[in-house]
Amino acid sequence: MNTSLLLAALWAIVATVVALIPSRDRHWRAAYVLITVGIPIVGWVTYQNGPWVGLIVLGAGTSILRWPLIHLWRWLRRKTAN
Repeated sequence: MNTSLLLAALWAIVATVVALIPSRDRHWRAAYVLITVGIPIVGWVTYQNGPWVGLIVLGAGTSILRWPLIHLWRWLRRKTAN
């Protein structure tokens, strides 16, 4: 297992631990940090291991951060409907 996959696994563990900790802002600050850190990790995994492994890691990340993606999707639908 190379370094990029280890970092992706560590990112997933940190995201899970953050989700278990109570938060007043519904974890939005943590989600922003996780997204900011996760995007380069997904790029690095894709570069080192190929697009299929990159898509698997991307899918794992989006399953963890599904609510920011749902809110983004709803916002985009509202913007394009007008």
